Amino acid sequence: MSRTESVQEDGVVEGSIRRVLIDGGAPRWVVRRGSEDLLLEGGLADLLRLPLDDARALVEQADRPVSGDLRVLAPVDEQEVWAAGVTYERSRDERMAESSEASVYDRVYAAERPEVFFKSTAARAVGPGEPVGIRADSDWDVPEPELALVLASSGELFGWTVGDDMSSRSIEGDNPLYLPQAKVYEAACALGPAIVPVWAAEAPFDIALSILRDGDEVFAGAASSASITRSAEDLSAWLFAALPFPAGVVLLTGTGVVPPESFTLAAGDVVRVTIDGLGTLENPVRVVGSDPRGRAGRNT
Repeated sequence: MSRTESVQEDGVVEGSIRRVLIDGGAPRWVVRRGSEDLLLEGGLADLLRLPLDDARALVEQADRPVSGDLRVLAPVDEQEVWAAGVTYERSRDERMAESSEASVYDRVYAAERPEVFFKSTAARAVGPGEPVGIRADSDWDVPEPELALVLASSGELFGWTVGDDMSSRSIEGDNPLYLPQAKVYEAACALGPAIVPVWAAEAPFDIALSILRDGDEVFAGAASSASITRSAEDLSAWLFAALPFPAGVVLLTGTGVVPPESFTLAAGDVVRVTIDGLGTLENPVRVVGSDPRGRAGRNT
């Protein structure tokens, strides 16, 4: 089955797993099979505690169709979200251009040990249609469209999803030690619309970013996950090296699509990230937080 054929008429990928609200009830997990959504027993954490073959068997046992109004949520329940940086040559070049300490990005790009940092709790990750944030104390903000790895508690790759690692380039550019403030804040991480298990899709993937302003496209770019300099196995090994993830974890793998220095997001923009075979994640943009300096930023 081709990737085009795997996408149903409603845009849902065959075999994908989604976290949803059914008629406004409690969150549940469903798997798409044919034209139906089938209810999974348990949640993502339950699947990620199992060996891959056992998790697949549990997914394939689902046989109870669900009906009603489905609202799609970010596809995480108990997982933290982490991120890897400077994994594309394009990302390295842009980080070096913006930073007051350019050499650190060149060194980490070629180093054995990758840059890996905490991004979000599950509760703070936003799903399709929910606003992503730009900081009120930043005047240069961009989305970072990324392939996200969904890793089991063993570190084994379970599947993929679409991610948007929102970033303040002005804050990180001032000083690399400001990375947590540039990356970790309200609504800074978007995921979805679904997890596609490794048995239902195959890498590499084409990744596209489109940014709309007042209905017009103001930026478009694309990359391939084939250009990532580090393998999923390598990134997983470093992430799990000294930290267990008993409920599994989501790892963003870096971006190869970077808007030009002249571009910054504004409130009301719409960010659309499409990964061929995984789906489209679309989110409006809003300003979050305040400026402790007591002055208005360009985004407010």
